[in-house]
Amino acid sequence: MSKINVSVDCVIFGFDNEEKKLKVLLIKKKINPYDKKNSGDQIALPGDLIRLEEDIDEAAKRVLFSLTKLNNVFLRQYKTFGDPKRVQSSKDQEWLKNFRQDPNERVITIGYVSLVRMEDYIPSPSYFADDVKWVDILDVPLLAFDHNEIVESGLHFLRNELDHKLTSELLPIKFTLSQLQELHEIVLDQKFDKRNFRKKVISKGKIKETNEKQKGVSHKPARLYSFKN
Repeated sequence: MSKINVSVDCVIFGFDNEEKKLKVLLIKKKINPYDKKNSGDQIALPGDLIRLEEDIDEAAKRVLFSLTKLNNVFLRQYKTFGDPKRVQSSKDQEWLKNFRQDPNERVITIGYVSLVRMEDYIPSPSYFADDVKWVDILDVPLLAFDHNEIVESGLHFLRNELDHKLTSELLPIKFTLSQLQELHEIVLDQKFDKRNFRKKVISKGKIKETNEKQKGVSHKPARLYSFKN
């Protein structure tokens, strides 16, 4: 019986307020790290095997911190992926040969969703990545292993669970009602009537008006709001 490994993969979402896009953080790594000049690239979600001395949540926090240098970030376990054939493609096998004696060893992955404010930091490569970048959720390329499925499942989780708590993790501390509506429309992939949306949001009592307005905009500055504690 072959060895079974357990890993964590993090679907890290951020909302780009300038481009009005939901983005996911992806890493790029060399298929053969010992021959970087001639090796092709593998694009994937950030993740790693769980170490013997750490629990599952600690492993996910380690992966997240290595890329963002942020602590106390929204992080929630949402699904486990265990298809026996999830690491069987030739490209995946080629990459795994550099790290395991037997690339056919089974891997069960625990998926996490993380939400961050993109303006809070600039992501940087870590020990398991040569490069890291934000990618529009609509432009996610072919990823390693079953990571496209993991991204889709993470997006499904976000859409089903989207509420004021999750929204507050993606928007700036102070935001306009237009930004709030744009976020909902992009995440949920549907349009809302402006008047009805604002009426519904305000009636829930989860946000409060501030004394501030937008600065440095070419149009009439809009009132800023924040979430109640």
